[in-house]
Amino acid sequence: MLDAARTAIKFAQGRTRRDLDQNDLLLFGLVRAVEIVGEAASRVSLETRVQYPGIPWKAIVGTRNKVIHNYVSVDHDILWDTVQVDLPGLIAQLEEIVRLPDNEQGS
Repeated sequence: MLDAARTAIKFAQGRTRRDLDQNDLLLFGLVRAVEIVGEAASRVSLETRVQYPGIPWKAIVGTRNKVIHNYVSVDHDILWDTVQVDLPGLIAQLEEIVRLPDNEQGS
């Protein structure tokens, strides 16, 4: 999750929302990165999800499902907001989890 979220941020760096409409590579890259974040979230154990209730697991997986099943009509505004607004906070949360000693992670 962390790697894909960081990749999405990297892809969007220095870009604008308008670029998303004009650059197919940017669009495909961001869609794929968001898909990977959601797929990885779907594989996180229930125990770990319960341990970190501040992470919106269901919403992350739901976003992945919407992107995968509606790839022809992905809402560019929602995708852009996800990358610009949601992913930075998620990255911060995941970095905190990764920094915890193994015995505190619970999985």
